[in-house]
Amino acid sequence: MEKLLLSIDCGTQSLRALIFDSEGNLHAGAKVEYEPYSSPHPGWAEQDAEVYWSSLCQACQQLKDSHQELFAGIAGVAVTTQRDTMINVDKEGRPLRPAILWLDQRKAEAISGLGALHKLGVRIVGMQEAVAIIQKEGKVNWLKQQQPEIWSRTHKYLQVSGFLNYRLTGNYVDSVASQIGHIPFDYKRRRWAAAGELNSIILHVEKGKLVELVEPGVLLGRLTETAARTTGLRPELPVVAAGSDKGCETLGTGCIGPGTASLSFGTTATVQTTSRRYREPIRFMPAYPAVLPGQFNLEVEVYRGYWMVNWFKKEFGLREMQEAKRLNVPPEKLLDDLLRAVPPGAMGLILQPFWGPGINTPEAKGAMIGFGDVHNRAHIYRAIIEGLGYALLDGLDKIEKCSGIAVDKLMVSGGASQSDEICQIAADIFDRPIVRGAVYEASGLGAAVVAAVGLGWHESFEQAVARMVRYSREFRPDPQRAHVYRQLYTQVYRRMYATLKPLYIEIRDITGYPQKVE
Repeated sequence: MEKLLLSIDCGTQSLRALIFDSEGNLHAGAKVEYEPYSSPHPGWAEQDAEVYWSSLCQACQQLKDSHQELFAGIAGVAVTTQRDTMINVDKEGRPLRPAILWLDQRKAEAISGLGALHKLGVRIVGMQEAVAIIQKEGKVNWLKQQQPEIWSRTHKYLQVSGFLNYRLTGNYVDSVASQIGHIPFDYKRRRWAAAGELNSIILHVEKGKLVELVEPGVLLGRLTETAARTTGLRPELPVVAAGSDKGCETLGTGCIGPGTASLSFGTTATVQTTSRRYREPIRFMPAYPAVLPGQFNLEVEVYRGYWMVNWFKKEFGLREMQEAKRLNVPPEKLLDDLLRAVPPGAMGLILQPFWGPGINTPEAKGAMIGFGDVHNRAHIYRAIIEGLGYALLDGLDKIEKCSGIAVDKLMVSGGASQSDEICQIAADIFDRPIVRGAVYEASGLGAAVVAAVGLGWHESFEQAVARMVRYSREFRPDPQRAHVYRQLYTQVYRRMYATLKPLYIEIRDITGYPQKVE
């Protein structure tokens, strides 16, 4: 039997264990769902870290029980996980408290710690509020202030990827490409920030509490006897460093060269390109370490992007939810009918999907303008999808401007990409062809690509992508619809934020939300 790869993809709501071969074919998978988080206080988002490990073991055992022959052929493992979810463990590797998720909204108290030179520097470039926001959002700062006894007992402060890799190998080693979040990381140099550097000051973690970092494709270690017993896997299996879920997703769509971009239609919607040069599409927001060694993912994200689809289903989609259950089909299939019932532009209804303040838009709010008596829930749904498309197009414009490279082809992945109508709307808004991968599990496929290269099954990432990534369908833009969208985007959407910003500031000053950070 051909050797196989096991990808572990640990997300916010579920963990998937996926078996791929060296040609990128998905042979089997197991999924374990769990509650995304608990909220012991308003705005908090926490998860028992053991849930991630127990779900990994459960998914592996399910695969072993249902696909014994395939399971026996697994020759390597790679882990990809959600970003910016942090875990404190003691010297025995046991979690000291629940993991704090990327969705968590608690804030640390104001911190002083910048020296005179740094204060002058951030003032000159207008970073005062941005630095204050990052400091307050850094959960490490909150932990030190509110749970100092936990911090003092913390042996390692690590990402979910580092936690799972430790449980598999017994080594506190993780991939450079997984270090994305409120941590003292130097994104440009792909290493921990050195003492005295800004990130090390505003998000300080003692060096001994950080894991060792290696480039993607490097062997992290081998499966321990203990991990083998609980997962059912063979002892001594090599575990290869992969990267974050978004980074692996970008690789799994085949977006590795200039002129291409990856669209992720997930809970957090993103547009990413892969670049050999470090560039920041949004001021003060870093480019992230790519799973291609030494390269970067230039990214713009729409916070809680296609989460809006779930919001719409909950608030307005009861009819489709009930009918989908009766027909045993995904609700999105029926929601596509709503999109088809409304012309491009949603009869003048336009959405700005700013569901939370950003580093450069701290006062921002979401907005929907253009209501009239002709509009119904179908128009609202189409405006949501189109608004997300405009926001991602704006992100791509920023990426093209800072990189100097035009993008002429887009790859799409994520839950909402399974809707043909959403993909077609995106192709029309971007006025570029969009291809959808043959394998829905793009993050898992990306992790498998890294593992295949790391194990020497392919000579390079380019060769691995050429062999392992394929596409199932292409969506080409319709010139007439693209023309409508271009006008709405340039003449209306791109002017919305600047026009509404003074009102957002007034709302913030009157209501206190979102809270101004000083």
